[in-house]
Amino acid sequence: MPQLPMEGIRVLDSTYVFALPYTGGLLADFGAEVIKIEGPAHPDTTRNSGLAGSYPEHDLGDDPWNRPSTYNLLHRGKQSLTLDMTDPRGRDLFRDMVRVSDVVMENFTPRVMRAWELDYPNLRKIKPDIILVSNTGFGHGGGPYSNNPAQATTLEGMHGHCWITGYDGDGPNRVGASFVDFLSTWTALFAIGSALRYRSRTGQGQWADIAMYQAGVMFMSDYLMDAISNGRDGERIGNRHPYRAPQGCYPAQGDNEWIALSVGTDEQWQSLCTVLGREDLAQDARFADLLSRQRNHDELDKLIEAWSAERDKYDMMHQLQGVGIPAGPVLTGKDVHFDPQYKSRGFLERVDYPEERGLGSRIFMGRPYKFSNTPLRIRGPAPTFGQDNERLIKELLGVKDDVYQGLVQDSITAEIPLAGNPVPRIPQERMVELGLMAAWDPEYRERLGLS
Repeated sequence: MPQLPMEGIRVLDSTYVFALPYTGGLLADFGAEVIKIEGPAHPDTTRNSGLAGSYPEHDLGDDPWNRPSTYNLLHRGKQSLTLDMTDPRGRDLFRDMVRVSDVVMENFTPRVMRAWELDYPNLRKIKPDIILVSNTGFGHGGGPYSNNPAQATTLEGMHGHCWITGYDGDGPNRVGASFVDFLSTWTALFAIGSALRYRSRTGQGQWADIAMYQAGVMFMSDYLMDAISNGRDGERIGNRHPYRAPQGCYPAQGDNEWIALSVGTDEQWQSLCTVLGREDLAQDARFADLLSRQRNHDELDKLIEAWSAERDKYDMMHQLQGVGIPAGPVLTGKDVHFDPQYKSRGFLERVDYPEERGLGSRIFMGRPYKFSNTPLRIRGPAPTFGQDNERLIKELLGVKDDVYQGLVQDSITAEIPLAGNPVPRIPQERMVELGLMAAWDPEYRERLGLS
């Protein structure tokens, strides 16, 4: 079997929530040995809070901290080690783990690792070629916001994304999904690969200091340049585009079904007129060029809606794409599982759990690219809480059994969280009644081929 890209690399993942935990999951896909580290009294927030997402069949089970969908997506293929980092013994064990590792990932506010004497200068004393990846809201090294906690939903405002998201006349809106977390995921993945390459050439490790604030602002580059060059702040234009018209999401046949399309050239506009069966519109002065179409966008929207509302979204996509017009169906999360293109790419992967976990088989998203020589896959399910404590502490670190039992007795390490309760689950049928869920398909497992 071909060697995986990160085979032989050991990563200590002491991060919480989404961004870098997902980086760790991808590193495990690439062949790295990734060890998830949590505190016995401070489990990852994706285990038991509102960030946990859904539970399989909406069932908390006997070990709800091991069942949430978000946790199982982010931590696939990892090992689990719990250490009480507030206790010197826990920190000493962490230091011992650093000595036999290649990469450390952390996402605490800057003061935390310094207070524990586990910041980069101290980690270098333990292992000179260690690579440290820190992910914070605003970065290390000072600045008025450096020690502020942050999360994607508030960072979107500080990036400027909320200002340009929404409709003309409305106030700012958040983007919808916490995309800033994904930006940090991929930024960290690139940083780790670069640092490992640098180490292989020089023998030196280094510190990758990632600021989510900056990662998000990178996606505002055109607006920043417009402000510098023209003094403009940007504006909210909903589904429209400053250089394309018509563009938008239009109703399709069925309940709450939609098609997205975008016309960027006069040639595409003429093709759209033909598809609509309205060749006369191509000669209409109101729509003669881009500027005219933008000025009369409301009228265009009505014309397109009258055509689209009675047609299947996939049929429209094929018809529009066939004449060179970018178009695609608007998919729900459920739709994605059955979309033929995702299936053909093998993007959604099946993960089989041990029978004792009671989770059966589950579907998780893989990676947005494929390698020709080293086929990647999800290499195993997410671990249970503290699943690998005894093996890692006794076998990898060489701790004697009586010492290990003392660590367990003092809750320096544990296999059941000492704090945190899952968010109560509302029955799915009731969630539909309350409008908290659009629909529920009790036969979804059979449709996914998991029954």
